[in-house]
Amino acid sequence: MADPMATVTRQTGLGMITIRADLDRAGDAIAEVAGLAIPDVTGITGDGSRALGWMSPDELLLILPASEVAEAKQALEQALTGEHALVVDMSNARAVFDVSGPHAADVIAKLAPVDAAAMPQGHLRRTRAAQTAAAIWRQGGGFRVIGFRSTADYLGLILQNAAIPGSQLAPR
Repeated sequence: MADPMATVTRQTGLGMITIRADLDRAGDAIAEVAGLAIPDVTGITGDGSRALGWMSPDELLLILPASEVAEAKQALEQALTGEHALVVDMSNARAVFDVSGPHAADVIAKLAPVDAAAMPQGHLRRTRAAQTAAAIWRQGGGFRVIGFRSTADYLGLILQNAAIPGSQLAPR
């Protein structure tokens, strides 16, 4: 069997906090607690250990080490006191995969209607990977893919299959 086009690795030890708020009003408070700039529309900012992704006009996703979730959630709730806001620990509801290697963009392109090769650094794309919802962005020399934990086995399998040279998976 030929070598895979990319390496697919499930990531563990990450926490995720969904933040819903009026970003015009609460953005500065969120940025201060997160330690990251508020991303532009369809953007993601990061510092190596944390990332803050734009999910919708009133929703951000903070990705951080799982050991920091409780403290960050409490700090966000305190910083957003008086705002119409929601802060929820979504760590157990998501699965994270890294797709790395020189042909990682080709693997993503087999599954999602995304020109992954042209995706700029700092851009987050919400889309579908085959038949499951996913968020995708450049991470290091490849891509990070987040999906629902309930579809983690499926997402991992389709990513692994798409990494097989000559597989004919097409975007759905």
